[in-house]
Amino acid sequence: MNDKPRPGPSVRAVPDGDTRERLVCPDCGFVNYENPKIVVGSVALWGERILLCRRAIPPRKGFWTLPAGYLEQHETADAGAVREAWEEARARIEIEALLGLYNIPRLSQVQLIYRARLVVPEIEAGPESLEVGLFDWAAIPWSDLAFPSVRWALGHHDRVKDTRSFPPFGNPAGDLGDME
Repeated sequence: MNDKPRPGPSVRAVPDGDTRERLVCPDCGFVNYENPKIVVGSVALWGERILLCRRAIPPRKGFWTLPAGYLEQHETADAGAVREAWEEARARIEIEALLGLYNIPRLSQVQLIYRARLVVPEIEAGPESLEVGLFDWAAIPWSDLAFPSVRWALGHHDRVKDTRSFPPFGNPAGDLGDME
């Protein structure tokens, strides 16, 4: 019996019928497709106040963000947003609508941000948050927001906050989420 580990997908090549270079296994031809990550999150409200979390982890540790994170395998996008609100802020939320679909090609991310409401106002920092808070619009720490997409989602929320039905927003024209 040969106990030598097989190399697996380790050669960069363009597979037959494809147009992009991929990692391919030289033994069996298996192609390891690397696809964008999906981030799910929410602009969650209690009345007029917005839930924000101060990050306890990189990137942008110490900066404020919406409760959001990577979608898990076998999870719906809205269930992922509910889970992330719980993990980061111990917040129980109900999803109302898809607020924005943002493309961040620099990070190979697609972000789905929902409008949601808190079921109860009790929140506390989860393991990925230093602190959490419910902010009136004027009190949002604008200069300490972690990512451009947080600013986009907050702005888009403000545009439709009194509207029940709206199409999802996308990136602002020409903005791909590059850090300033």
